[in-house]
Amino acid sequence: MKPRTLRAAILVLVQHNILWHAQTEDEGEILEFNTAECLMRLRFGRYVWLADNVFGKSASEIVQLILDHGKLRPPDIISRLSIYDPKSSSMYSQSLYKLVSEAYLKPSTLLSHHSPRDKRIKYDVEEKAKITGFPTARELRQAKEVAEARLKREEEEAEKVGLKKIVEDVVDDNIYFRINFDKFNTHIRNKLIETAVEERFNHGTALVMRATLKGFDPEDPLTRTEDASSVAAIAMHIPEDEDLSAGIVSNTKKPSNASLVKDYLALMASADNPTAWGRATSFVSLSENKVHVEFDLISRRLRRRVLESVARERHGEGAVRIIRLLLDVGKMDEKQIAKVAMMANKDVRPLLSAMASECLISTQEVPKTADHNPTRTFYLWHVDLDRAYSTLLGSLYKTLFNISVRREAEQKEPEVKAVLEKRERSDVAQDENLLSRREREILVEWERRREKLGVLEMRVEEAVFILRDLAVRGDE
Repeated sequence: MKPRTLRAAILVLVQHNILWHAQTEDEGEILEFNTAECLMRLRFGRYVWLADNVFGKSASEIVQLILDHGKLRPPDIISRLSIYDPKSSSMYSQSLYKLVSEAYLKPSTLLSHHSPRDKRIKYDVEEKAKITGFPTARELRQAKEVAEARLKREEEEAEKVGLKKIVEDVVDDNIYFRINFDKFNTHIRNKLIETAVEERFNHGTALVMRATLKGFDPEDPLTRTEDASSVAAIAMHIPEDEDLSAGIVSNTKKPSNASLVKDYLALMASADNPTAWGRATSFVSLSENKVHVEFDLISRRLRRRVLESVARERHGEGAVRIIRLLLDVGKMDEKQIAKVAMMANKDVRPLLSAMASECLISTQEVPKTADHNPTRTFYLWHVDLDRAYSTLLGSLYKTLFNISVRREAEQKEPEVKAVLEKRERSDVAQDENLLSRREREILVEWERRREKLGVLEMRVEEAVFILRDLAVRGDE
């Protein structure tokens, strides 16, 4: 590759936030690939759709334009979108202000082009150097937390630009803006939680959960916060045309919305089951008329459900029974698993081996003697969630790649390729009746297969979102 072409490619990748770059004294400029940013491209269509639903068409056009160019300044955005209709510039300016003020767009700073891993390592070393003597595990953990807090504080300070302080409703024209993926991911997370609530309870409970989630709007949406909402605030977000009384039995003939909301919240908080199991299966917690959404518990259950669904699809219900048993009890040997799970030994052994080969479960060796003789060693089975989730994530990435390869291969089939090229002609684009009956059948079949691949890709990407973006700090 020619140096000029290489430099142009690097500039394009940096413009689209796919490459980090840093200047070092020893090696000069260093480049690092931003894998997470690249994988976000699978959600770009959904981000545009969400912007249209929340703010309208003009906002979705702004989001789509920024996604196409990586980062842009406000004058460039408005001039490109209003090129055919100069009168629409004020409408785009208002939509742009809404996106910036509500943090759906964030400034592109110098810090955002540097790998956070480098800064994290640097701060971690500096904090550990402050420890005198031999560091304990607690001191090392505190040093790591302080380093993370320093990095987060730097990022927040760098992003406190974008709106002019003199006139609050004007966006700074000199700032380049990019999409804040976490803000859009909040809507995806909320929809997953709402769906999980509706699957377990009913539509009315899902409405209350949706209203509850509307009260939470942290700057970093996917981090767990201590924010709380009140019953009155939740009741205000319930649409007037919705009948909450249809989904729950009340003692009064005409209960108010506030009392119904309180009953639904008690249902989601497992108030009728004040045990450890009830706490683990709750969606919210109630304390002093405040409602807290249990994001950590919900995320753990969603991730565990993905693990169980994969085990069920590959190995059947017996595999799910074993995984649930090991997660609830802990390490067990083969005979104990067969006895407690009420399964035959001849069925348990091959099932354990098959799941272990796919890293769904793991083994712990406990030798009886110092020579680690296999005949005098206990083999205990358990579920290593970190390892299982990491393996599943890698498998899902391969599945996404295979889907894209399949789509491209089917598009390059001779018959399909010829029909698609013919449809691109100006006369055929205006009147598809110029296509023959056979060509129209090929086109319909191709669109049907493409739609199936698109639906499959969305489902796989949703599983990726659960495993990667909903990772709980304690599980990472």
